[in-house]
Amino acid sequence: MRVNKNNFFSIVIGLMAVLFCSAAISQVNYPVRPIKLIVGYAPGGTTDIIARIFAERFTVSMGQPVYVENIPGAGGNLGAAAVARAAPDGYTLQLGTMGNMTINPSVYKNMPIDTLKAFQPISNIATVPNIVVVNPSVPVKNIKEFVDWAKARPGQVFFASSGNGNAPHMTGELFNLAAGLEMIHVPYKGSGPALVDLMAGQGVQVMFDNIPSAINFVRGGKLKALAVTGANRVATEPNLPTIKESGYPDFVVETWFGLFAPAGTPRPIVDKLNAEILAALKSPDIQNRLKDLGTQPSWTSPEDYQKLLESDYKKWADVAKKAKIEAQ
Repeated sequence: MRVNKNNFFSIVIGLMAVLFCSAAISQVNYPVRPIKLIVGYAPGGTTDIIARIFAERFTVSMGQPVYVENIPGAGGNLGAAAVARAAPDGYTLQLGTMGNMTINPSVYKNMPIDTLKAFQPISNIATVPNIVVVNPSVPVKNIKEFVDWAKARPGQVFFASSGNGNAPHMTGELFNLAAGLEMIHVPYKGSGPALVDLMAGQGVQVMFDNIPSAINFVRGGKLKALAVTGANRVATEPNLPTIKESGYPDFVVETWFGLFAPAGTPRPIVDKLNAEILAALKSPDIQNRLKDLGTQPSWTSPEDYQKLLESDYKKWADVAKKAKIEAQ
């Protein structure tokens, strides 16, 4: 059977139109199957808890199961790489953090991905300041007294963190630079072991930890809190000042958590996910659950989130360079 050339091109164009319309319809109807939300950290941490709060919410609001898959390792790099390699169709997402998206490129020699190019930012979800906690035996009541005490002991004050290159580590290094201190970093494999040694006074005196990890130990009198690192005081701890108001007006560190898709994800899907986050953050239930963790609900447009990514990328690269942190 011979096919007329004009008929052939008409058939091809018709098939392309059908495929295009099918793709467009699938984007409009998104989601039509379960969504995987990858967390690059072990279960039980702040990132994992936030991911599960939103997976539960999205399962109801979007009408499809959203399940969390933990892929821990390399400071969140393994999970991020798995998302970057996934199809850009909205069915594999990442709950990313300031750590694995903007700090890791400056502290890991062999990054598996370019975090500024491999992802489509959807929206920020929550921010949380770190809290400066010391062993109760440290004879200080506030940041000024701590700085004076630490300056009198150059090279003798040790600050703990949950690992090399993460937010507590980099916050401590930034405070070293801001206050002119010579505190020595001691990395642990997670906040838990670090806090245990800090409470016991085993080799470390201070930590710049995430609030959710440390706040109960402060309330129980096992640690002494000096300040928080955010731009404003924390609603649940109104009497605790910020470092900013304690003599360091430019010092603000707020760890953020947000949703990312692989680069190239269609804009209708990006917009739908962004709208879902905004609706969730307006829910009193979600607001209360986040605030109970010591976090602040925080929505952004995809464009503003990309700008935050680029700004923090430069900020932490500068800290790593000035603090002479060698890539692992």
